[in-house]
Amino acid sequence: MEQEFFEQRADLGELQQAVQQIKDSIGRVVVGQQNLVELLIAGILADGHVLIEGVPGIAKTLTAKLIAKCIDAQFSRIQFTPDLMPSDVLGTSIFNPKSVDFEFKKGPIFGNIILADEINRAPAKTQSALFEVMEERQMTLDGITHPMEEPFIVLATQNPIEQEGTYRLPEAQLDRFLFKIEVGYPSLVEETELLIRHHQADPLETIKHIQPVLSSGQIKSLRNTVRKLHVEDKLIEFVAKIVYQTRNHKSLFLGASPRASLAIMNGAKAIAAMNSRDFVTPDDIIGVTPAVLRHRIVLTPDREMEGITPDEVIHQLIKNIEIPR
Repeated sequence: MEQEFFEQRADLGELQQAVQQIKDSIGRVVVGQQNLVELLIAGILADGHVLIEGVPGIAKTLTAKLIAKCIDAQFSRIQFTPDLMPSDVLGTSIFNPKSVDFEFKKGPIFGNIILADEINRAPAKTQSALFEVMEERQMTLDGITHPMEEPFIVLATQNPIEQEGTYRLPEAQLDRFLFKIEVGYPSLVEETELLIRHHQADPLETIKHIQPVLSSGQIKSLRNTVRKLHVEDKLIEFVAKIVYQTRNHKSLFLGASPRASLAIMNGAKAIAAMNSRDFVTPDDIIGVTPAVLRHRIVLTPDREMEGITPDEVIHQLIKNIEIPR
């Protein structure tokens, strides 16, 4: 019986091959940023939107574009600016004199992979236009509901909020992102390798030769595989405890919602599958928790003034919970 329990319950061969091909394709252009690439792929497998934050010039947009290039699906890019209107994102109804009627012209949000570049440069009115479409995968205009085609993934980039000309995203919108990935500067070795590559070859030529690895149909199939991965009851309780503690922590003004619990579980499943396992471990849960919670919790004013970061609170919170083994 014990031997049967440890037998592979899901065939992860196709998923493993696809993940490695995507990593190899991105690695031909982007140096380092392994954590960014891992979580972007996990986000796609877990059917979630991803927010990428970092200073300009560290390959946030490039990596998101390369991920999209590896998937045979419709790609749209929206450059967010302070004067961007909701209709510029969603679309608008235009009067057609021939048919004497209004026709809906779809905006760039109608695609499979949407790159929302510098998303925090647009004001709240434009951000609110994304609420329904990100959560329900549909958009309602003039009383008519327009469903999105699957897969529908928003990959958003943003600069740190302290930078000039940026707006703080509404909490309700942040909660719709599965992960928030913080991207830092490359190491000295990585930056040296980057310079060597640019000196020896034109990266634009390399990008041209990158071919799709996955189709839309394959993504649906792989997501079903990930969804069926085994999670023990004690690990489900561990996830619930982590999120519950955010609502009762002295350093936090606002805790996480049940949507965060689902995000941790689904993200952990994707990480497990990417590591050739058809079962989730405590390390999978602990590994994705910061990316899931850091944009969903709000520190108390006192903790913010002390310079405490959300990640520090998250690590402290996990440390105080018994890890199931």
